[in-house]
Amino acid sequence: MGRGGSASYSPGMDPTYGAEAEAYRDQIKGFLAEHLPPGWTGLDSLAEDERASWLEQWRTLLHDQRLLAPAWPTEYGGGGLTPIERVIVHEEFTKAGAPLGAPTDGFGMNLIGPTIIVAGTEEQKRHYLPRILSGEDRWCQGYSEPNAGSDLAGLGTRAELDGDEWVINGQKIWTSEGHHANWIFVLCRTDPDAPKHRGITFLLCPMDQPGVEVRPIVNAVGSHDFNEVFFSDARTPRQCVIGEPNEGWRVTNQLLMFERGGDATTVPLVMRSLLDRLVEVARDTGQSTDPMVRQTLAGLESRAEILRYSGMRTLTAVLSGGAPGPESSINKVMWSELYQDITVAAVDLLGAGAAAHDGQAGHVPLPPDATGDNKAATWVNHLLCARPASIYSGSNQIQRNIVGERVLGLAKEPRADEGAWNQTLR
Repeated sequence: MGRGGSASYSPGMDPTYGAEAEAYRDQIKGFLAEHLPPGWTGLDSLAEDERASWLEQWRTLLHDQRLLAPAWPTEYGGGGLTPIERVIVHEEFTKAGAPLGAPTDGFGMNLIGPTIIVAGTEEQKRHYLPRILSGEDRWCQGYSEPNAGSDLAGLGTRAELDGDEWVINGQKIWTSEGHHANWIFVLCRTDPDAPKHRGITFLLCPMDQPGVEVRPIVNAVGSHDFNEVFFSDARTPRQCVIGEPNEGWRVTNQLLMFERGGDATTVPLVMRSLLDRLVEVARDTGQSTDPMVRQTLAGLESRAEILRYSGMRTLTAVLSGGAPGPESSINKVMWSELYQDITVAAVDLLGAGAAAHDGQAGHVPLPPDATGDNKAATWVNHLLCARPASIYSGSNQIQRNIVGERVLGLAKEPRADEGAWNQTLR
């Protein structure tokens, strides 16, 4: 698909996109109207046995049109679009309920790919990025451990150099899509004598080897999205390091900002769609005139608008040449708690009827990080999927610490291992 041209925008927060940007939006709308099946309302509008083949064909089309990674540089197979054009692509695909790739693309397209672009070597960019786009490599994230969740720097998985290879031993948990992936980006302790934030290395490791075992974890919705991953003398080449050995914490912080800030304008669209469904529930059940219900809806409406404008603020920073910063933690806290409260309100209104496929929550996509593969979720499924939203990508308690310390400049939380190095990293 052709470029839409560089769109103009104000350095201040402005919820308008400009004429050139809106012209490009029309191009994307036209593309979707031309290529999505008639009557499209999301993947649930296809028969279950048709979805896999349709997704494969759809992904191929997006790859051919350079829409899989619209803002990646063209020399690595991306679309080379401007930041505002990338945002428009994501917004219009979200509104249409159209996937921007396959379900297994998320970690490659949204996390490790951008991280390699920012922190990888030229050789790594030319090797890994085209393989992500082609689908040859499917990625998952090896961060959390049973004893290192919110305190990620307390991880215990070790890696040691053995000639030209790193040898990895340890365990990761809550590894989304690990059962579909053939590569994992994994944090390992490589200098056990260094302060815990300093002795960590960011490694890329192939999963198709005897030293890597994936065990499923079934979530509360009944779907298998999470896994435990065990490393027993797993091996990866020496050059599979992003950044430098023992400098992985800096790379990790950059990736976490992509994870927390990359959907600043699309997540508000998902929350708006879900809130609109909640209003329909209130009307259909005859409760929309109840003063207490109206009070609840008004509060959720206000928070949805605040989330939208906060996303615009993040977008303004990116369009001004910045990258997602610690302020992205604000958005993560707001949308995850709004998601939980919307689903609780819906279940309260519906009572036992919330468990039925009544269409009220149908066609509402789950947020990008939400667990559960039933995209035509009942309200009960939405409720269950919303519960862990305030934990993954760093718990909301951690996000509030980040906002307090790095955005507001409040005193840092006391730590037993606090030292000069730790102070510089935080």
